Amino acid sequence: MSTMTDPPKADFRLSMLINDTRYRSLTFQVIAAIVIALSIWYLGNNLIQNLRAAGLNISYSFLGDPSGYDINQRLIEYDSQSSHGRAAVVGILNTLLVAVLACITATVFGVIAGVLRLSNNWLVSKLMAVYVEIFRNIPVLIWIIIIFTIMTAVLPGPREFRGDNPTSSMLFDLFAFTNRGVYVPRPEFANGLFGSTFLNWLLVIAVLVASWFASREIEKRATLKQEQTGERPKTGLVKLAVWLVPFALLMILMGLTWDVPALKGFNFSGGIKVGGPLIALWFALSIYTGAFIAENVRAGIQAISKGQTEAAAALGLRPGRIMNLVILPQALRVIIPPLISQYLNITKNSSLAIAVGYADITATLGGITLNQTGRAIECVLLLMLFYLTASLLISMAMNIYNASVKLKER
Repeated sequence: MSTMTDPPKADFRLSMLINDTRYRSLTFQVIAAIVIALSIWYLGNNLIQNLRAAGLNISYSFLGDPSGYDINQRLIEYDSQSSHGRAAVVGILNTLLVAVLACITATVFGVIAGVLRLSNNWLVSKLMAVYVEIFRNIPVLIWIIIIFTIMTAVLPGPREFRGDNPTSSMLFDLFAFTNRGVYVPRPEFANGLFGSTFLNWLLVIAVLVASWFASREIEKRATLKQEQTGERPKTGLVKLAVWLVPFALLMILMGLTWDVPALKGFNFSGGIKVGGPLIALWFALSIYTGAFIAENVRAGIQAISKGQTEAAAALGLRPGRIMNLVILPQALRVIIPPLISQYLNITKNSSLAIAVGYADITATLGGITLNQTGRAIECVLLLMLFYLTASLLISMAMNIYNASVKLKER
């Protein structure tokens, strides 16, 4: 009588790292990792030795020295006696500001243009095609300069708002459009819950985020009830109350007031000044990148089978509802991956702000600070680190969203 036994396991031999397919790929990966690590070490060591030979050393102590220059457009307190580090923070915030604004408006322009380019109206579709071809085939730097030049040449100066018979006037006595920028009312809190303005605004953002989560929860419960009963409860007024009531109560509690800009002397004071360079950069990045996003949207919509549209129309849905409820949600799976690249391009193209004098991180840390301190290596390394970090965070956020909307296999 014979018994079945497992075959004896072969002893491990070094030759198996190359000859055995179970270990070969791992072996090559380890070798490649070692070679890359040694190359980085060699280049870094060579850089340090050359710097020492030239009497140079890498130091970031200059970030604590007074900057000695002013920045007009800023989101935090800053003056010429502030440090280079604070100037860099101001530049980072200015870069993030224009990047976020441009991403939002470019998406709006792109979605509208992409949808209208597929319109059955010949004139509308051709106009959108002209928009796409013109704006995406001319460098964005040229658009930045054109828009900034038009703003400074067409809009009135502050002195035209003065006198008994001014040639220009404020819009609704609240907004002033000048060749130096746009002045808008600034919200202020008379009874802030915190001594810091930043913390007060952080509280406002926290309330809005909580309202968003509450609105999503209401929507989920409505969907669950619809699946159980076949009838969807009306949630419009409830969601509106979830957004407005907490926000309104918080504003009343904190004593919301408005600082309206007013002409004093030769310029406007008070309110918030949105400088001409910021507007030019924001609008140019939006219309330029919006043309690329429009093509992504058009491709995503055309990737959806026409049967989806025909089936939705057979159910009695109108064209607008078909696009919003049936086509675009499915097209997002095609649109989002290239959309990530467009958001990254906006963030990196914001470095062109130096052409119109907008103080982004490239203009502050990579421009004035670098020239004053002579710390080229340190400044460039910090610039590279910022753009790399920002790009990775954008990619991570968009990839998470992409994973949430992609088709789930059962």
